[in-house]
Parts: sequence; C-alpha cells; structure tokens
Amino acid sequence: MYSAPGPVEVELGAGDGSFLLEYAKANPARNFLGVERLLGRIRKIDRKGRRAGLANLRVMRIEAVYFVQYLLPACSVDVVHIYFPDPWPKKRHHKNRLIQAPFVELLARVLKPDGLVFLRTDNAEYFGQMHEVFGAAAGFAPRGTPGELKQFITDFERGFNEQGIATNYAAYQRVG
Repeated sequence: MYSAPGPVEVELGAGDGSFLLEYAKANPARNFLGVERLLGRIRKIDRKGRRAGLANLRVMRIEAVYFVQYLLPACSVDVVHIYFPDPWPKKRHHKNRLIQAPFVELLARVLKPDGLVFLRTDNAEYFGQMHEVFGAAAGFAPRGTPGELKQFITDFERGFNEQGIATNYAAYQRVG
C-alpha cells in the first residue's frame, strides 16, 4: 500500500525506471506504479526507489496487457504513461504492438473520468498508428503533452535524441 492517498499513475513498460524514478521524486503527492516484465529491471527500479526514500513508488513484474485487463479495477487510475513501446517494425509483427483497439478499450475501463494517457515513441509509423487507434476509440479526446512532463525523459529517449532521432509525443483524455 502507498504511504498516503493520492492520484495513481501507472507506467507500463517502465524499462530502467529513468522516467519513473525522477517523476516520482518530483511529485511526492502522487502514487506511482511501474509495470515491467523483466525481473532485472524491476529489481533495479525497486532498489533505486528505496535508496531514494520514495514512499510513493511501487513496481510490479507482469505483462502490461494482462495487468490492465485482469488486475486493475475499473476507474482506478488517473494517468497511464506508455513510453517507447516495442514498435515491432516488420509488417507481419504489427499484431504484437501494444497500442491496438482492444488495449485502448481496456485503458478506457481502468482510467478514471478525465484520466489521461501519455504516449512517446521514436517510430513515426507506429506514432501514426497510435493516433489512428486512439482517434477511432470512443471515449478519448486528444490533448497536448505538458511541457513540464516532457522534461522527464527515459533512458531510451536520451539515447535516441543523442542520435538525432526526435521524440513523438501524444496525449489522450478519457471523456464521456
């Protein structure tokens, strides 16, 4: 359990925790849950979070879709962060992408009214698909990504930006 009540934010695919750890430090009144399937990454985030004394941070080792579908209660999450999901660039692998219509329906179920989804990717084609999927989904409206949120970057993002690859940002709000 978290140390205090407050809004809940979930990062699906927390990676090495570079975004989550810094964002949790900067927002002590919010509660954060990092979801990652790789045990080594979860251990690293947990260790760093404990060392930093982050009482508002928890981690869970599990597949993102399973977690959202079966473990998150309806209307329980204020914000979902999905940064640099695997783009599965080959056409025949697109079916494996996280951002697809059935998954967006799951997000609509777990987000509170007016809840937000923040997305980032370096893959322009996948970014287009993200817009198509959310644009076609009932119950979501596009929003801008706040500038202060863009200041917290992931390790993947830092590496891409150093190579001159731009980050594509999108945000959607649950409406209706």
